[in-house]
Amino acid sequence: MTTIKDSVHDHIQVEGVAADLLDTPQVQRLRRIAQLGTVKLVYPSANHTRFEHSLGVYHLASRALEHLSIEGVQAERIRAAAMLHDIGHAPFSHNVEELLHRHTGLYHDDVEELIADTAVADVLADHGLDPDRVAGLIAGEGKYGQLVSGELDVDRMDYLVRDAHHTGVPYGTIDHERLVRELTFVGGELVLDEGNVQTAESLLVARALMNPTVYTHHVARISKAMLRRATERLLDAPDIDADVVRRMDDYDLVTALRMNDGTAEFARRYDSRDLYKRAVWAEYHDVPESVRSADPAELRDVEADVAESCELDANEVIVDVPAEPGMTESTSEVLVNGEVRRLEDQSPLVTALRTSQREQWRLGVYTVADATGRVGRAAAERLGLDIDGALVADVTPGVTATLDEFDGGAR
Repeated sequence: MTTIKDSVHDHIQVEGVAADLLDTPQVQRLRRIAQLGTVKLVYPSANHTRFEHSLGVYHLASRALEHLSIEGVQAERIRAAAMLHDIGHAPFSHNVEELLHRHTGLYHDDVEELIADTAVADVLADHGLDPDRVAGLIAGEGKYGQLVSGELDVDRMDYLVRDAHHTGVPYGTIDHERLVRELTFVGGELVLDEGNVQTAESLLVARALMNPTVYTHHVARISKAMLRRATERLLDAPDIDADVVRRMDDYDLVTALRMNDGTAEFARRYDSRDLYKRAVWAEYHDVPESVRSADPAELRDVEADVAESCELDANEVIVDVPAEPGMTESTSEVLVNGEVRRLEDQSPLVTALRTSQREQWRLGVYTVADATGRVGRAAAERLGLDIDGALVADVTPGVTATLDEFDGGAR
């Protein structure tokens, strides 16, 4: 058994298959994958990694197994899945995941080949565990997969508390001990036991507050968009493909960006935090549905048109369209008077939080600092935005204010 001091859960005891998985290259690589990607450019202390998070998920999974009286081989499978659940992450966590998915068809929880063809498989075999069944748990399959990947999973419980701790933002603080203690299975579904509607609501509230404050802070959004664009250009290089990038760590990717002529300027900007500024920051109802649902190729065409009209390089305009607002936590289930009910059907908070989420949604257009005015107007016209509703950088002669100055600037 190995005891590890953790900044969130204090002492974590790692034993069995999890202890043997710790020093595999696939798990150790997670020390070099930032949990929050580029968010550290907003919150300097957000330097925690996927390795720390994986330890936390393992710890909470072990607590849940004890509470649910799950033992033996099944418990070891779940502990292995908890420790391995993030080994499929690309550099900078989720920042380039969608881009790489378009090339590989794989997301971070598609880990079959990483488990079957590496040192991980040897460790699992030594403990009599089937790699395919462990991979299935990571993908959320079956009754017990819900513990690792579901609406009430221990993954979510750890990252909210951990992200709040390392950013210094209090909004993600939840009673994870109670959440774990109140888990139960009813008809094969993982639910919260009687009297825990508010406990389930706490997950919703924490996620809703962390989203605009941390995960989609405008500086985080800009740096993520720039990193995606640079990685997209990197993939145009003849000697680098998406499968190679997917297995890099953060340091590998930044080094590759520095060494490529087409991405060196992006790397310089990242290294010196010389980020693009907002030219447009438009609310959901001011953006046509056709723009909200546009595919990447269509958005590249918009960027090229705007850049040309503003006499800029095509890479100096980025249109950033978030996914449609969603709240998967609202489908989590709770026992109410002996009946299993979805939280969205039981809690009036869900409607309010969904409204808030839509109100927080923003389309962004980013460019170099001295071009925000003309890019803002050109982009608003090209995208068909409601200029009266959208926040567009000031283009009044002699006025140099940008959107970042309108709200006090970036942290």
